[in-house]
Amino acid sequence: MEKIYNITIDGPAGSGKTTISKMVAEALNITYLDTGAMYRAIACYVKSKKVDFNDTDTIVKLLDEIDLKVELNQGEQKTSINGKVYGEELRAHDISNGASIVCKIPAIRLKMVDLQREIARKYSCTLDGRDIGSFVLPDAEFKFYLTADVDTRAKRRWLQLKDKMDVTIEQVKADLIERDERDSSRELAPLCVPKNAFVLDTTNLNQEEVMSIILEEVKKG
Repeated sequence: MEKIYNITIDGPAGSGKTTISKMVAEALNITYLDTGAMYRAIACYVKSKKVDFNDTDTIVKLLDEIDLKVELNQGEQKTSINGKVYGEELRAHDISNGASIVCKIPAIRLKMVDLQREIARKYSCTLDGRDIGSFVLPDAEFKFYLTADVDTRAKRRWLQLKDKMDVTIEQVKADLIERDERDSSRELAPLCVPKNAFVLDTTNLNQEEVMSIILEEVKKG
């Protein structure tokens, strides 16, 4: 039986961690676990119930009726709540912001973390987020933290969004700054550089260069 290992890739929004996590998983022929999709699915469900993302008490009450499942099959992940599979809607701009808000709720976060740890025990995988190496899997074999200046991150995110919605780079940058503050200041498992993580500034690096550096570090073992 092959040894199970995990690679955590943390960083702020727009640092490239999701794309790189997928690329690394494919290169190593292991699973990519999209932890962000789990929180985004919660945000989608909250929105479907017409509950404000800042209404913590009501969201916590909703938790009892939420049956979130993650299915992994040949590298593909299906994230569902109560049987409804969420797809493209997970990437909507308002859902991204909503996920950043609801993930601050301790009851939500702890439920998701338990599920993430359960999956990581079963599969060798890459996981990206803001607290994966610091809180979810602090003993992971390989931990990375990607960062980039806010202008670069805003441009990257804008390029992802511009064909889907009417948004300016300035609006995206303002959202990123607000989200950085929210993620870094939350009480439970804030965004931070995990202990013993390899820190990589991606501002002036393309995706292939970042992946190459990470794979080389993993190869060193």
